[in-house]
Amino acid sequence: MKAYGTYFQNDPQRPLVYGEVELINPPRQRLRGEPLKEGILAHPVMVGFCGTDYELMKMGSRGELTPKFPEGQKRLINGHEGVVWVPSQNRFAIVLIRGGDSVDPTRYTEDETYFEYGCDGADGLFCDSIYVNPDMLLKIPDGYVRDGRLALSFAKRMVFPDPFACMLFQLERMEDLGSAHWFRQTARRRHCDLETARRYAADEIFERTVIFGLGTTGMFIGDVIRQAHPDANIYFVGRSPADSHKVRFAVETAKAQYVQNTYADPADCAKAICEAMGGRATCFIGVSGTNVEHEIAFKHKVLGCNGIYNSFSLGPKITFDTMPFGFENHLIFGSINFRQDHMEKAIDMLSRSRYDEIVGLIDREEFAADPMGAYENKIYCKSAPMKTAVIWNPNYIDTAK
Repeated sequence: MKAYGTYFQNDPQRPLVYGEVELINPPRQRLRGEPLKEGILAHPVMVGFCGTDYELMKMGSRGELTPKFPEGQKRLINGHEGVVWVPSQNRFAIVLIRGGDSVDPTRYTEDETYFEYGCDGADGLFCDSIYVNPDMLLKIPDGYVRDGRLALSFAKRMVFPDPFACMLFQLERMEDLGSAHWFRQTARRRHCDLETARRYAADEIFERTVIFGLGTTGMFIGDVIRQAHPDANIYFVGRSPADSHKVRFAVETAKAQYVQNTYADPADCAKAICEAMGGRATCFIGVSGTNVEHEIAFKHKVLGCNGIYNSFSLGPKITFDTMPFGFENHLIFGSINFRQDHMEKAIDMLSRSRYDEIVGLIDREEFAADPMGAYENKIYCKSAPMKTAVIWNPNYIDTAK
């Protein structure tokens, strides 16, 4: 079957193009032990643009995409965020992106294999049609479809389940590892048993939380921490002006404080963060994608004794002086993934959110005419909205809702 869409290829001049492609439908499995199943046909309706897509485009220009292509192919249809229409089931669905021969995708091990629709080994959503394992088409909540069309405001929110699910997993990891890191000290301080101390410690680790970087992931992690831990003290750190729409939206949603990083010297930024918090951080989450994250946390001592450091940035190298690291008892971890239950919870939480307010749209024809130019000049330029999406099939969208 042929369809029109955008796809990545190894080409120094044209790593991303729009055109006709031959769809493939190899059997795939959701989890280890489950049967291999051929995909069923789905039509993408609304698709969001992710920074991963932009990075894959750059990899294609350097000729580095071969390991990402589906087996036997020299191209990868991109796109992994959005909502699709499933004609054989007469319903809309969200694609569970990651599957493969693994027991638990959040605990991927070296003897397991995986694929990710639109990212790694499997074609994605920027296409008229896609084949998806039927077990990986997740339901949407009731109430958002009228006369066979999906409310635009809801469709905009549904470009976020993938990153939002990642943040729900980050919350789980911080609670699991952070409470285990603290609970014995908590038990002695509170004079309680160890099981009770674990519950207390899961709250205490967010006493002074720094979220360094204010993109959508930073915004989402602040939101999920606030909803799970109402008494948390959350401090966003970013470069945007405090009165910008992005900052005001994030601060209001997470009921957080904001420290604007206008400092040339990281030491001055660190001092401003600690002064705002009234102490050093119990938890530091790096989501800025810059090397200054670890300098602020470790070299300039924003992360306090017994603090946890969650690295969610891809690219920066983390370094620390082993002497204070050991004596200050820091816990450092990083993990980027989610399970199906995270995705399902994300869909539910997002359906009741205001995140459609931060999504801007680009016209499909404009994007198809020059996809590389759209990435560079509209989707990821300085004046771009926080999130950009495209209505891929307007027949399924109710733009009045």
